[in-house]
Amino acid sequence: MSQPITAVWPGAPFPRGATWDGEGVNFALFSENATRVELCIFDPSGRRELQRIELRERTDLIWHCYLPEARPGLLYGYRVHGPYDPANGHRFNPNKLLLEPYAKDIVGQIKWSDAHFGYKIGSRREDLSFDRRDNAAGMPKCRVIDPAFTWGEDKAPNIPWSDMVVYEMHVRGFTKKHPGIPAPLRGTYAGLATAPVIDHLKRLGVTSVELMPVHAFVDDRHLLERGLANYWGYNSLGFFAPDHRFSASGVVSEFKTMVKTFHSNGMEVILDVVYNHTAEGNHLGPTLSFRGVDNATYYRLVGDDRRYNMDYTGCGNTLNLRHPRVLQMIMDSLRYWVLEMHVDGFRFDLASALARELHAVNRLGAFFDILVQDPVLSQVKLIAEPWDLGEGGYQVGNFPAGWGEWNDQYRDTMRAYWKGDGGLIGDFARRLTGSSDFYDHSGRKPYASVNFVNAHDGYTLHDLVSYNGKHNEANGEDNRDGTDNNNSWNCGAEGPTEDAEINALRARQKRNLLATVFFSQGVPMLVAGDEMGRTQNGNNNAYCQDNEISWVNWELSAADREFLEFTQRVIALRREHPVFRRRNFFQGRAIHGTGIKDIHWFKPDGHEMNDEEWAHDFARCLGVYLGGEAMNEQDRRGQPIRDDNFLLLFNSHHETIPFRLPLLCEGGEWQCVLDTHLGEETNGAFPDGADYPLAGRSLALLVQRRPS
Repeated sequence: MSQPITAVWPGAPFPRGATWDGEGVNFALFSENATRVELCIFDPSGRRELQRIELRERTDLIWHCYLPEARPGLLYGYRVHGPYDPANGHRFNPNKLLLEPYAKDIVGQIKWSDAHFGYKIGSRREDLSFDRRDNAAGMPKCRVIDPAFTWGEDKAPNIPWSDMVVYEMHVRGFTKKHPGIPAPLRGTYAGLATAPVIDHLKRLGVTSVELMPVHAFVDDRHLLERGLANYWGYNSLGFFAPDHRFSASGVVSEFKTMVKTFHSNGMEVILDVVYNHTAEGNHLGPTLSFRGVDNATYYRLVGDDRRYNMDYTGCGNTLNLRHPRVLQMIMDSLRYWVLEMHVDGFRFDLASALARELHAVNRLGAFFDILVQDPVLSQVKLIAEPWDLGEGGYQVGNFPAGWGEWNDQYRDTMRAYWKGDGGLIGDFARRLTGSSDFYDHSGRKPYASVNFVNAHDGYTLHDLVSYNGKHNEANGEDNRDGTDNNNSWNCGAEGPTEDAEINALRARQKRNLLATVFFSQGVPMLVAGDEMGRTQNGNNNAYCQDNEISWVNWELSAADREFLEFTQRVIALRREHPVFRRRNFFQGRAIHGTGIKDIHWFKPDGHEMNDEEWAHDFARCLGVYLGGEAMNEQDRRGQPIRDDNFLLLFNSHHETIPFRLPLLCEGGEWQCVLDTHLGEETNGAFPDGADYPLAGRSLALLVQRRPS
């Protein structure tokens, strides 16, 4: 638009944001404490401010207007006037161009300078100084969109929780180095919709792709100055806009096309969302959006000194979900991604922060109440990272019914067990069978537990068995960042080695860990590239590494291809056998008087475990019988679900242990299906009561064959 807009109509307070109705655009911005609001119109390049339009209408604290001459593609931002009184939480500064909280499209990246701060950098007290420099030249701009898109017969796959295989991936990192994808599409939404990606995921057996943050986010100034970037994207600034870093076309519909492609291939799309904080940081942070629109409303502030932000996230601020309009914004954002973008669910970063109404985490807080009753959001997948950094923030097992949870207790137990730590078989058994101690008491199911041994935050699977200590030097923080509590073991050498025995042991340990995840009850989660031996060279906090450290390497060695085939095989076994993905917890008793129990626990001598033996510190070997004939579950048509009976044997001791196979069927035998010591080979068949040679640091899966 080159000509100034002359027609300004009153418009309406809803919907919030910039809404194209086919004839013009309605603009609506909430600010409780503002005294004046200006809508700023920019030329198509975003470099020149063409016009400022004052929003004179204010309804229920929402400032609004309607521009009949405006069209999709219009670039805009806001300047909001009001008191600059940090002691009382107010940080208005109309010299700062602001992104709109409801912007559906945000173009351009921040060009950092001191002008983005509401106070004068270098002053002794930011609350006693006021910066009058205009920051518009270095700010991204909001863009009006036309939401029209041909969805056709697109339908949500609606994968049952118990059947899910979650695959956590980074949009850019997954395809950036893929040789089979056209170079312009690598690292983009369009790249994920290409045949090589879809084929890989389908062959692997993925049902649900979990994308790391795609909401528009900001690269921190201090990272850019060090030649780094906020690669992971947990630094949101626009909760309605897909980030343009991942777009080949620069249009929002590219994201929709990606979702539609996944759906047509039977896969769900789950978004990792960050509603607990924003990119504006603490009280010394920049004024980019929420802080300038209405700091005292959008952020939790310290009660007795409102100059400061409450920080339950470790990122400087916490969004104020106690305020109804802020809570409404989050709900509107979630509904937008479901209704307009067709995503199938959300994984909530630091979800405990969303439950805080005063200071304590309130399990029945307003956020959860609204989600449970919402006719749209209550029907999609909701997964919590069930902790934050505040007091009482660790809430594993305490989220409401209908939620899945990242189970870090599962991660820590399985890592420690396979590392060889003692005294863990009790915890190991609880995690393997769905963590009923966390979820059964509230009526939740095994699939409430999202089981993982690796996630984006921490080591890759390969690095978990290759490094004793973190190696984060590339992050520029003298290796101080990232956790030191990794429960990792390098198998005898730190990092890459030519020692064949060590490499063989590492390969076996990876098979052990991965097979354990997929043979456990609950929802398994795999991190992109772990199925192919991806390494970050020991970096366990690669949040700032937008380079080969983080990108998936598609040039596979023979060992990588072997592990990929093993992963495909294990996931296929889970998919083919419902006994590994039960909808209900094990009962440990005979079902319907048949005399068949759904689960038995065995010692290496073939006898069942007693209560005292679970506490033995030296015990590192055990077996579990999974009674597929005694599942006591029905399919969707009401037919009984039956499966084979399996025996899982685990040995984290370094020596081979002859494991006496239980006598559960006279004249029967056990057929070896998988042995991590043997890789693709198996050990054949063994009669009831025979000794199975369970190699040191290995897992074996056997199926029961009854006499004909």
